[in-house]
Amino acid sequence: MTDDILQLEVSGIEAMVLTGIYSEETHLPQPLRVSVTVDLDLPAMKFAPDTPLDASKNYLDLKRAVTESLPEGLHFTLIEAVAEHVCAQLFAEDARVRRVEVKIVKLAISQGGESIGIRFVRNRA
Repeated sequence: MTDDILQLEVSGIEAMVLTGIYSEETHLPQPLRVSVTVDLDLPAMKFAPDTPLDASKNYLDLKRAVTESLPEGLHFTLIEAVAEHVCAQLFAEDARVRRVEVKIVKLAISQGGESIGIRFVRNRA
């Protein structure tokens, strides 16, 4: 393993997720804006114009970890648990992933352009 890393990022994904602790939040999904950044080990070789995709990671994997891997109908009490699930999904599918950062903004409680939410960082154990 080298000290070089590649950061992939997908930001501003909007997803409807069943989350919250208050009674008005627990029955209907609420909108979240999710951004994901992944630190990926770089291959020993340099990237050339014809380098194949498998030398990196498909950005859509990051998006799918938010839009497709969250179990429909499962209630996440805390958005921290949503972030934990996204991290676990990305670590499980690619051993090159060293670190995952998930930022979640709760759109239903944000007003006037503010961002209310969390930034969650998990390193591979």
